[in-house]
Amino acid sequence: MTFDPASLQFNEAGLIPAIAQDAETHEVLMLAWMNAESIARSLETGKVTYWSRSRQAFWVKGETSGHVQRLVEMRIDCDRDCLLVLVDQTGPACHTGRRSCFYTGIQEGDEVELMKSVD
Repeated sequence: MTFDPASLQFNEAGLIPAIAQDAETHEVLMLAWMNAESIARSLETGKVTYWSRSRQAFWVKGETSGHVQRLVEMRIDCDRDCLLVLVDQTGPACHTGRRSCFYTGIQEGDEVELMKSVD
C-alpha cells in the first residue's frame, strides 16, 4: 500500500506530533510538529523537516546549527495521529545544547537535571 500523508489524523491546525528517536540507541530526543508537506519533504530528502509553529515556516533540523537529523525510518502510531521519526542525530537534538530535550526528571516530587549541555 502506498503511503499518503493525507491519511493521517492532523489536528485543527493541520499538524501532527512527531517524536524523534535515535535509531541506534532508541533514546527519545525531542518532540516537534509536522504537516503533510514537511512529512513529504522529510521522506523525499532524508533530512527531517518540521513545521515551526512559532515562525510559521518549515524547519529543516540542523539547517543553521549543523545538528542535523537524517531520516532512517518513519512510523505511524495505531490511531494515525502521531509519528515516530527514527533518526541519525548529529550533535545535540535540543536547542539548549543537550542530547535530548527530555533532560529534566521528576524524582520524589523534585525536578532533577539529568544531563548537562554538550555545547
